[in-house]
Amino acid sequence: MSEETMLAGRLNVRTKEFSVKRVPVPVPGPGEVRVKVGAAGVCLSDVHLIEGLLTPQYLDGDEVTLGHEVAGTVEALGAGVESPPVGTRVIVQAGKKQGETVLTMGVDYDGGWAEYLVAPAVVMAPIPDDLPFDQAAIIPDAVSTPWGAIEWTGEVVAGESVGVWGVGGLGAHGIQLLRFVGASPLIAIDPIAEARERALEFGADIALDPADPEFAAKLGAATAGKGLDVAFDFAGVDPVRAQAIASLGLAGRLILVGLSGRPITIEDSTMFSYLRKQIRGHYGSEPQHVEQLIALAKNGRLEFSRSISGSIPLAEAADAVARLERKEGNPIRLVLVP
Repeated sequence: MSEETMLAGRLNVRTKEFSVKRVPVPVPGPGEVRVKVGAAGVCLSDVHLIEGLLTPQYLDGDEVTLGHEVAGTVEALGAGVESPPVGTRVIVQAGKKQGETVLTMGVDYDGGWAEYLVAPAVVMAPIPDDLPFDQAAIIPDAVSTPWGAIEWTGEVVAGESVGVWGVGGLGAHGIQLLRFVGASPLIAIDPIAEARERALEFGADIALDPADPEFAAKLGAATAGKGLDVAFDFAGVDPVRAQAIASLGLAGRLILVGLSGRPITIEDSTMFSYLRKQIRGHYGSEPQHVEQLIALAKNGRLEFSRSISGSIPLAEAADAVARLERKEGNPIRLVLVP
């Protein structure tokens, strides 16, 4: 009897070769379930993995199936699993614990750029029938990362003045979520005119070009001269951080979401201390953030249809990566559909 196979987008992390090829359908072990993938997001982190800018720390072997934003249907149960039952529509949360180590799906173990994936039953988050797979798939990173940064690390409350640098996949959702929690005024900053227009559509009050000679004056006018209560760096670029720090008011806090790997320079450390400014690092999200977002979507408080910039067949995953790398069409999120 021949082994059942499926399509999967595989990366050799040693040679940096990416291809969609046929591999065996995974079998769920004890405590695991197999999910028939409905949709999987294409994230800049996936591009960085292919380029070698990110390197898996705990991968067993040289190859991994990419994809850490996944939604689908539970299709088979491993030994000892009773819930979620077969047929349950789920988001697959993007991490699992191995001892005290947290492994990342699509990085340290096989992810969702495939027809099927296997993951622990405990990381399955059921979703309502009316939440489409493409919208559900992007929640575990593209939406939950900015939500975690806003709700948990940033501790943003209604009425605080907030600036968002970078209105790409994360920043666009950051704008939507900040509008939801009542940030005011909500100021978007991006050098790309189309991104600034999108920020206004997603709920920003003002959208500024960081290179505008009148930038500081316009931000000052928008905040009544007080500066920002909170600044979010979704870009991970040195000039952004310098401009954001300078834009903070008394006890203002900068939340670093974009990753650069570079040192942070505070040009005027005395004034930084005098005004009690803060810098806080943020990475990913916690399980409760995904569950909160599912509940908010279920109850009609949030809606993500505008976030899907294109649905691409899994077989054309390499083209999706190239489109994102080139920022073709300035996408928020592309999704792969098996």
